[in-house]
Amino acid sequence: MTTANAPRLPAAMRPRYDAIVAVTDAVCREHLNEGYATLAREMAAALCRKRPSPVATGQPRSWACGILHLLGRINFLSDPATEPAMTLADLCRRMGAGESTGSAKARAIAAALDIQGHEPRWMLPELFAESPLMWMVEVNGMVVDLRHMPREVQQMAFDKGLIPYIPADRT
Repeated sequence: MTTANAPRLPAAMRPRYDAIVAVTDAVCREHLNEGYATLAREMAAALCRKRPSPVATGQPRSWACGILHLLGRINFLSDPATEPAMTLADLCRRMGAGESTGSAKARAIAAALDIQGHEPRWMLPELFAESPLMWMVEVNGMVVDLRHMPREVQQMAFDKGLIPYIPADRT
């Protein structure tokens, strides 16, 4: 990662970030894909910016496993219909960590970053576009699919950060 692309972090956390990302990048390069690597870097940076940061202590490999475990759960990594696909236990094994470690770190990360369910920020873009639940919002007391709403409604949802892009602009 070039300096221009490096995330802003407290100086004391840069070595932790680099150590964690070295592991996630290697695993993503060998077993996952660049989408997972990008999300893992973003999640590692978010964790390093927390005060106090949960990743300040413990093994970088364990935190890396927790990050990819959580991202794998959010992005349906265990579903054989997705690409890439592998069980979370297999992911942890390939990372040299136990499944209980990966799961425990994933829970700690979800708590630290207040991640509940399948949040769009942590989804692979290709999965987000296909997930009907990500586009459902309540409008005037009714749950609607924003992809089928007028552009003005989509714009309001985009402005509020509910959706990553305006579907009407992509068709």
